[in-house]
Amino acid sequence: MQAKYISYQETGSFSKLVLDYINNEESLRPFYSYRPDMDGLAEAIAKRRFQGNRNTLVQVLKQQYQHLVPNKSVTKNIELLGQENTFTVTTGHQLNLFTGPLYFIYKIVTTINLAIELKMAHPDKNFVPVYWMATEDHDFDEINHVSVDEKNISWIQHTNGATGRLSTKTVAAAVLAYKGYLGISKNGKHIAKLVEQAYLEHDNLADATRYLVNNLFQKYGLVIVNADDHELKKQFSSIIERDILEHNSARLIGETSNHLAAFDYKSQVNGRDINFFYLKDDLRERIIFENGKYLVNHTDISFTEAEAKAEIATYPERFSPNVVMRPMYQEVILPNIAYIGGGAEVAYWMQLKANFDFYQVDFPVLLLRNSALLIDKRSAQNIYSLGFELSDFFLPTEELKNIWVRKNTETQLSLADETRAINSIFDQIKLNAFKIDKTLSISTDTAKQKTNRLLANLEKKLFRAEKRKHETALLQIENVKNRLFPNGTLQERTFNIAPMYVNYGEDFLSSCIENFEPLGGDFTLLLP
Repeated sequence: MQAKYISYQETGSFSKLVLDYINNEESLRPFYSYRPDMDGLAEAIAKRRFQGNRNTLVQVLKQQYQHLVPNKSVTKNIELLGQENTFTVTTGHQLNLFTGPLYFIYKIVTTINLAIELKMAHPDKNFVPVYWMATEDHDFDEINHVSVDEKNISWIQHTNGATGRLSTKTVAAAVLAYKGYLGISKNGKHIAKLVEQAYLEHDNLADATRYLVNNLFQKYGLVIVNADDHELKKQFSSIIERDILEHNSARLIGETSNHLAAFDYKSQVNGRDINFFYLKDDLRERIIFENGKYLVNHTDISFTEAEAKAEIATYPERFSPNVVMRPMYQEVILPNIAYIGGGAEVAYWMQLKANFDFYQVDFPVLLLRNSALLIDKRSAQNIYSLGFELSDFFLPTEELKNIWVRKNTETQLSLADETRAINSIFDQIKLNAFKIDKTLSISTDTAKQKTNRLLANLEKKLFRAEKRKHETALLQIENVKNRLFPNGTLQERTFNIAPMYVNYGEDFLSSCIENFEPLGGDFTLLLP
């Protein structure tokens, strides 16, 4: 595949905060530690003070991979994590059914590519790409469906616990529906087999997701972490205790959010007094403080302060961080120097900077994941034959139609010159009327406004009539927009990997690896 690049600004799809961050806006400087460039990464490496236990990390990963038999690249990277000169580049994501939207794939590709670039820049050090599975999330409704070919495939299941622990016994119907879309081509059969082995031969969603993602990316050495683990949580237990008992994060994140709001940046997350859930099988409920006790919401479980401390010390795995504390847990147990996230993630991480400083945990380089639009050959040909550039199709459909009509009509559709001429006449009439009777100037203005409205409506009628003459071309514009921007959104936010893999196979992933530039700062257009 070939790649072309346009600025994120041109897409019209990214927030003010993201664009300001990319453009090094001064107002955002207090909310992160290092710039997302090679100099910033080098500084992060030099200053990284890893507080976790490398041996524990390696042993936990080996245990998690024991039934998977990873390839040599993954095995080597797990071993390298035991060395002091090894760092991680991490992205995190929910356990979406069949990998969910394409941007999940793009997050991992960006992570792999940054690790490669860092190794080239610092050959004396090692950089391991990591996918952090959000196995402790409990919002199953967010992840239990996937869109393929404009059809929604759902996994029907009822649960209240962590999604990573969810049994896969009821997923067979969703797997069958997904396989039906994949078809009987070589590529379709290959990914269908992976999905079948992942979801029907593993007991829980965490193991199923690890199997599928590992098979897609193991050749690049991607290491997959499930942090729902007793030994890993032990390393975080002192912060768990302090934050539950002292409510520090709520105050600090609230203050930061107010500072960001002063610069007109919207908050992505809101901290609570206690930012931890109590976690057991089929249970993940908020911890709240009432009447001198720590209560587990919607249950009869409660703790005094002394009992809470004892529970945290003995069973740290039962205390699950929410969205504002999970990033800190990650940075405590991984020797991480960069986090790859989407626009909303970059924004909410900036809300957390003061909390990291308070607990003296190093804040990583924040890097916006690569975004891409795959433009199939037919769509590209349509765009060029219509006289547009590829980047033009980020404009709204009606705007594209109007541009095309103006370019392809021989009739003058704008009445701007006529309107100016008539307004000039009305101004003269108003002047003459004012000399006769001052009150008549109001009547003149009213007549002028009515005439302007009539002319504007007439211009719209002329434009609509001209559009009807170009129905075929305008329908073609509409069809291309619908193919490239399903439901009016970026392709990556709706499409699953399925159609890409069926059409292009492994070439799709390798083309992403080849063409994504994690430090390039541009949106990628992929053309087969």
